Amino acid sequence: MIRFAEKQDGPAIAELILVILKDMELPFVEDFGEAATKEAIITAYDDPTYRFGYQRGMVAEVDGKIAGAAFGYPAKDEPIIDRPLKKYLVSKGLPEDIEMFIDSEAFPNEWYLDSIAVDEAFRGQGIGSSLLEAVDLIAIRDDEEIVGLSVDRLNPGAKKLYLREGFEEVGQHTISGHLYDHMQRKIKTAVREKVSC
Repeated sequence: MIRFAEKQDGPAIAELILVILKDMELPFVEDFGEAATKEAIITAYDDPTYRFGYQRGMVAEVDGKIAGAAFGYPAKDEPIIDRPLKKYLVSKGLPEDIEMFIDSEAFPNEWYLDSIAVDEAFRGQGIGSSLLEAVDLIAIRDDEEIVGLSVDRLNPGAKKLYLREGFEEVGQHTISGHLYDHMQRKIKTAVREKVSC
C-alpha cells in the first residue's frame, strides 16, 4: 500500500534516509556518526517544513512494515527545508551553521524529489516505481506541474528506471562532490484531473 507518511513512521524512515546519506558521502554523517544523524532526522521529521518532514513524504507499506519512502518539496521551499535541523542542532548545544546539505538541488518551478529509497528486503517488487508515480500526488497538492530529481551519474540503473518512468534529462549539477544528471517529468493531465475530482 502506498500512502502519505505519518508521524509514527519517523524511525523506519530515518533508517532508509540514512542509507541515502551514506551513499552520498555527506560530511555531516561522517562528522556526527550514524546514530546522531538518525536521531537528528527522527527529531526534525515531526516538523512538516523539514526536508524529510512527514508532510513531504510518501511511504510504501507491506505487511505493516515501511518498505520504501519518497520525500520532496517545491523548489521555492528550498531555503526553509533545513531550518528544523538547525533548531535540533541548537537544542544539542551545537552551532546552527552546521549543514547536512550544502548544495542547492532543485531547479526552478518544479517539485523536487529529494530522496527515494526501498528497503533492501523489498527490492525488485516494483515499490520504487509505485513511489515514483505516487509523488505526483504531493506535487499536485503543492500546486506544481513538474517533478524533478537528480540521479548520480555513477548509477545508470537508477537513471534507466527514471527514463522508463517518463523523466527526461534537462541538465547537470554537482551535489556533495558528485556529478548528477537532473531529470524532469511533467505530471500527466489525467493524474491532475483525477486528483481534482
